[in-house]
Amino acid sequence: MTYTTSSSTSNGRQALILVDIQNDFCPGGALEVQNGDKIVPVANDLAVEFATAGNLVVATRDIHPADHGSFASQHGTAVGELGELGGVTQVFWPDHCIEGTEGADYHPDLMVELIVREFPKGTDARIDSYSGFYDNDRRSSTGLAEYLRSQGVVAVTIVGLATDYCVAATARDAIAEGFATTVVAEGCRAVNMEPGDGEHALEELRNLGVAVV
Repeated sequence: MTYTTSSSTSNGRQALILVDIQNDFCPGGALEVQNGDKIVPVANDLAVEFATAGNLVVATRDIHPADHGSFASQHGTAVGELGELGGVTQVFWPDHCIEGTEGADYHPDLMVELIVREFPKGTDARIDSYSGFYDNDRRSSTGLAEYLRSQGVVAVTIVGLATDYCVAATARDAIAEGFATTVVAEGCRAVNMEPGDGEHALEELRNLGVAVV
């Protein structure tokens, strides 16, 4: 399967953002996204195309402390319940992507050797971080936008997990930061806590000017 990407030009470079393609979000993981592993070949095909064209491949990765406030276990609540964390509405999740565990590692088939820079997120126990650009309270930056600009990037393509949370949040911030933004739907899968959440997220992104292909 081939995805056409433009070569670097005088107008600027492109970047592929791989969002949280980690074991805990794939089948058998602590926060399993159905068929999450099926996106890995798409991500790899894109990564090869981007790297070959002289463009960048970067990745975000959830790396949580064991006492992260987004974990239902820290509040005595059921997984999926809503609450508040750091002044922001929060879904309480199962313990996942804990630093130093296999669940926090990239999927073993992902071509990590093509990743030129990783941007950890969710490292602060007091606030969650869906977006690859900012924590959910918008007070802390991962440095992704600044890095992309320093590399002359003007356009980004996004794949990863999950469509309705971290992919959508990353795409919203990418276009708000002024990057031409594309989401490859085949390279994403949704949590779908409510039926259709993934499709609703993609429609919202289209309305914001994100190209969904």
